[in-house]
Amino acid sequence: MYQTVGAVVAQLLFWLLCAGFIAFIGYSLYVWYIHKKYDHIPGPPRDNFFLGHIPTFVKETNSGRVVHDTFLQWAEMYGPVYRINSFHSVALVVTCPEATKEFLMSPKYSKDPFVYKRLFHLFGKRFLGNGLITAMNHDLWYKQRRIMDPAFSSSYLRGLMGTFNERAECLMDRLGEIAEEQTTANMHKLVNSVTLDVICKVAFGVDLDLLKNHDSPFPNAIELCLQGMIYYIRDPFFTLFPKNKKKVQDIKDAVELLRKTGDQWINQRKSAVERGEDVPKDILTQILKTAGNIKYKKTNYLSEFVSEKHFLCCHVSGQETTANQLSFAIMELGRHPEILQKAKEEVDEVIGTKHEILYDDLGKLTYLSQVLKETLRLYATAPGTSRWLHEDSVISGFKIPAGCALSSYISSRMDKFFKDPLKFDPERFNPTATKPYFCYYPFALGPRSCLGQVFSQMEAKVVLAKLLQRFEFTLEPGQSFRVKDTGTLRPESGVLCKINHRT
Repeated sequence: MYQTVGAVVAQLLFWLLCAGFIAFIGYSLYVWYIHKKYDHIPGPPRDNFFLGHIPTFVKETNSGRVVHDTFLQWAEMYGPVYRINSFHSVALVVTCPEATKEFLMSPKYSKDPFVYKRLFHLFGKRFLGNGLITAMNHDLWYKQRRIMDPAFSSSYLRGLMGTFNERAECLMDRLGEIAEEQTTANMHKLVNSVTLDVICKVAFGVDLDLLKNHDSPFPNAIELCLQGMIYYIRDPFFTLFPKNKKKVQDIKDAVELLRKTGDQWINQRKSAVERGEDVPKDILTQILKTAGNIKYKKTNYLSEFVSEKHFLCCHVSGQETTANQLSFAIMELGRHPEILQKAKEEVDEVIGTKHEILYDDLGKLTYLSQVLKETLRLYATAPGTSRWLHEDSVISGFKIPAGCALSSYISSRMDKFFKDPLKFDPERFNPTATKPYFCYYPFALGPRSCLGQVFSQMEAKVVLAKLLQRFEFTLEPGQSFRVKDTGTLRPESGVLCKINHRT
């Protein structure tokens, strides 16, 4: 009997090995077919037949370098469209302005499912879901955008100037203390606290006061989520190494914290609205009001839409990128005294000594706008977006099979579009200057451009104007000016400054 059982087990193992071998051969042939299908398109040599360029992504990420610098080098070597491989998938990096216009301005190109479906979950925890950032179905995205639009209209944003001023004043108070103490200011940490305070206040009516409340778990949770996005997308083997077990668990705990907090805040507000209580006139209330007035066939659409996934979208995308932009702007102003002086003179002329910056003042700060735009050109805090080609296309003379097209912000650092591209020069955005054609798009373009871009730039301008109005700052010597890639891009050093009151 034991021999019979042993023979059956041996036979079963034999057939399993045969099936595995056949599957391996079949997959190998499929990868070979994909290579042949796309190999007429230029691109760097693959690191590995199966892994493609994944080893390069992992190496760059683990070394602390910015993987987008590698993409930039490849664009200069291989031209306006080139391929990158990972397993059986091929992405195309496109810097051709005509193709960029076509892919981003037309609603027929959805986002790349390979990237955005992975952000539905993060290491098994529900993350961004099928939200405004990740939704690939145009109809679903359009319904969500229609509900969100009124909360970001110009008339509504005017009403947020009070909050922008209030939270910026809290930062000025803290900088005043640092000036008196003669200690070093970590500007990225400080502005990160301010932008997180702002989004919590104007979106959810919650006061975190992070400049005083240093024990809040939110900043660390958001940073862990950003790290998780990098590992999850670029390194498919990250979870296989025991040394990463704690990091993965920390990331999952961070996702759970943000989701539960968002769910709690949103449900409390829904209940308050249903009971007819007075509620803050913030973005959440505006969304609930708009969603309640829009009728859809699915009766539970309001509950599905106003959920923790949009809480996560607000915090991960809206707050982080504005803080990074402000940090880079302060860093570059500190490195260029003549630009700093010109920006100060404009602030003095427009704002003077008043503490309350008005909405109408923002439009008069034209040079400050140029500084912020140039900051986003050189440091695209959200470095790329992608679109999916549903049919064969031709890009720069290359026949492109239906598949994925990745359109990156690489073009903003290319010499053929911007003269001396690594030089920080706000005059590129002087109203009279010639602008390059579809090469600068820090908030994407077309119907799926960033909903919060005006909100972000209003907030950044208020904070930066108040800083220039009140303080002198100099960069601490010896610090790094390198860029840290955390999914978004941020200053590696944190931008360490000595702060003094203006006299």
